[in-house]
Amino acid sequence: MRAVAQRLFARHGFAAVSMRQIAAEVGVQAGALYNYTPDKQSLLFDIMRTHIEDALSGWAEEPKGQGAVAALSAFARFHIRFHFDRPETMFIANMELRNLTPENFAVIEAMRGRYEGKLQDILRAGVAEGVFAVPDLRLATMALLTMLTGVTTWYRDDGRLPRETVENIYCDMVQKAVAA
Repeated sequence: MRAVAQRLFARHGFAAVSMRQIAAEVGVQAGALYNYTPDKQSLLFDIMRTHIEDALSGWAEEPKGQGAVAALSAFARFHIRFHFDRPETMFIANMELRNLTPENFAVIEAMRGRYEGKLQDILRAGVAEGVFAVPDLRLATMALLTMLTGVTTWYRDDGRLPRETVENIYCDMVQKAVAA
């Protein structure tokens, strides 16, 4: 049910998908879905929460290297790879925030803030080490995350460049953006 909802939300948008559509794709009556989830909002929240939890736990396990420059490169590579492998949840997590209830929005925003904080901590460390020139940590964090996440909107595995080449180029651009 969750996988079907995820696919439909990514393809058509949360607001355009009904519980009846999800049920039809799953192969059950619409009423049967409510044995597994209270409502469509809960499905959206679960997809987003799981996506961010997976990002946080994945980053926690990622080797970071020594120093801020290595950590920034590791973060950029992790972020790109993580989202390349999860295009549907990446799209939902970034485009469907507007459809969360205020309570669910607050939870997801706090979780996103923890993830964003990982990059901001790297940038702060780089400034302290004297290897990054970042006039505004929050602005730089958001700009870099937007750039790194954006690659997944245009990249195709059958395109001109392989993933590893894209990762390398993006790591170079990220480091130049903070004057590493």
